[in-house]
Amino acid sequence: MQQFLQQLINGLTMGSIYALVALGYTMVYGIMKLINFAHGDLFTVGSFMAFTLVASIGITRMVASPWIALVAIFILVACMVAALGVLLERIAYRPLRKSSRLAPLVSALGASTVLENALMLIYGSGYLVFPGKLIPDIQWSVGNVVFSLMGVLILVLSFVILVFIYILVQMTNFGAAMRACSLDHDAARLMGINVNRMIAHVFAIGSGLGAIAGVMVGMYYHQINFSMGFNYGLLAFTAAVLGGIGNIPGAMVGGLLLGLLQALVTGYISPSWQNAIAFLVLILILILRPTGLLGERVAEKV
Repeated sequence: MQQFLQQLINGLTMGSIYALVALGYTMVYGIMKLINFAHGDLFTVGSFMAFTLVASIGITRMVASPWIALVAIFILVACMVAALGVLLERIAYRPLRKSSRLAPLVSALGASTVLENALMLIYGSGYLVFPGKLIPDIQWSVGNVVFSLMGVLILVLSFVILVFIYILVQMTNFGAAMRACSLDHDAARLMGINVNRMIAHVFAIGSGLGAIAGVMVGMYYHQINFSMGFNYGLLAFTAAVLGGIGNIPGAMVGGLLLGLLQALVTGYISPSWQNAIAFLVLILILILRPTGLLGERVAEKV
């Protein structure tokens, strides 16, 4: 039982990170019917920007409290990567919006390659380690179940962000406009909605969420690599499809379920099997329920 509880905590921690990244995939798909394969690399850019703020700029030495530094890192990184996401949409996707569906997909793969190689040229191909501890390395034990302060912060912050995004999309005028754009761009324009601006906003929000998840991963595991976005991006995409691509609650549920599944496989079978079994479950879901667990009439879910 104690091992199960420990794996449950580990799974929820990683699952909440997958959910944040999966939200970026599902929001972009909902409004553009496009799989942004560069999203995983925006996640990586977030990690490296946080590393730069800590290691090169020394933001932790500029403020009195490490907690203020942590908040500043999250805000600065989210804003910078959000701007990069908007620029990416403007350069790589908007000119191809009326082309065949294959052209934006190829453009997304090209953008992913450019971002990944740019990070490799700037930071090198090896692993980088976050210098020092941004927050105290505090752990609590209940029996043999261990809780870490960073893990608790990831869970709490992810939950707050997920709830905020759900409220934003489902209960605000902005969310109504976004849902209208996901249904029909032309009809949304007739209603006075600036579709280009809404798409840019969605790219900004999705990229910012991916960047926050990247910062969490860097601080949690204390090391980053230029190619890590491929693995995390693929797993987050799997989570989005598992829950129902284009469905915001589905991305949240899919991320948490994927994290739990990987943790249980790691604890009871072998870490080397966690990705294989996760993708096997995805294949079964797609065979039995192609729209995903919560996917129903995808376009209406954003």
